[in-house]
Amino acid sequence: MNAPTDSPIQTPPGVDPTTSDPSPSRASRLRSTGVARNLGLVIALVVLCVVGIATSGDRFASTDNLLTILRFASVIGVVSIGMTFVITGGGIDLSVGALVALASIWATTTGTQAMADDIGWLVMVFAAVVVGAIAGAINGLLIAYGRIVPFIATLAMLAAARGLAEIIADRKTQIIRNQGFTDFFGANPLGVPVIVIIFAIVTAAGWFLLNRTTFGRRTFAVGGNPEAARLAGIKVQRHTVYLYMLLGIACGIAAVMLMSRTTTGSSTHGTLYELDAIAAVVIGGTLLSGGRGTVVGTLFGVLIFATLTNVFTLNNLSTSAQAVAKGVIIVIAVLLQQRIANRSTSP
Repeated sequence: MNAPTDSPIQTPPGVDPTTSDPSPSRASRLRSTGVARNLGLVIALVVLCVVGIATSGDRFASTDNLLTILRFASVIGVVSIGMTFVITGGGIDLSVGALVALASIWATTTGTQAMADDIGWLVMVFAAVVVGAIAGAINGLLIAYGRIVPFIATLAMLAAARGLAEIIADRKTQIIRNQGFTDFFGANPLGVPVIVIIFAIVTAAGWFLLNRTTFGRRTFAVGGNPEAARLAGIKVQRHTVYLYMLLGIACGIAAVMLMSRTTTGSSTHGTLYELDAIAAVVIGGTLLSGGRGTVVGTLFGVLIFATLTNVFTLNNLSTSAQAVAKGVIIVIAVLLQQRIANRSTSP
């Protein structure tokens, strides 16, 4: 029996075997890990800072102004972290601004503040978070089990929550009189405002939950392909409810932070927060179609918009010009998302 002989490997025509490399390129690996995308966000943020320094000088570069930017970013940032989970899971929520208003109103009613005087200011925090969680759960139930399109369900919640807030407050601003609440949230440990610290904690917790837990992996699966996720044993409907509850809790936390900044509860709180949060998430690189999300990208998206607003304010530019600039940035971000998606799916 003849021993087998080695046969040369056949190389496809037109391919140089000395130069072909089946392994992915360094650039493609960077794109797959999101490093290149986050680097682009860092560059955009640096460019905005350079523009701010060039146009406003020390007024922009001062420590006080930096803290002003972080305070502004913190409230909408917490909402945006929650929105990242919902959009990654294939949903959308237009009611977040109204939920912030409703939570702030409920937490500052005369009855709630009276309980806070007797028991402690944590009662106000608890009330805001519970109201947000319940409203988020209602959104999730309508979408997951009622099979209502997320756009319609959350649009209805937007109108209902804002209207309920106006009814409860009788269209009046409710002043916070609990001194313990204002003292705690008005503190600046190590020179950093408490609401900035809360934003940092929420961001870190959101990153860990999305990237290092089973809950996060299920969120990616549900957003990428709900039917495949169901066949893999994931309870898609229940997970959807959890995602909207999580966003509702984020809205409750944001309401508390906004209450501490303004010392009020108001039915006008959170106006247009839904647009700002969605914009920050999209800018950060989370796909609107679901299946891919990044908390780090959302963080940079929030900081970019906060810095942009600050630069416009320091230069006495109108809010209309700010709105136009935000719109242009959102369109550019979506176009880049589509280009990256097409490049990743092309052979």
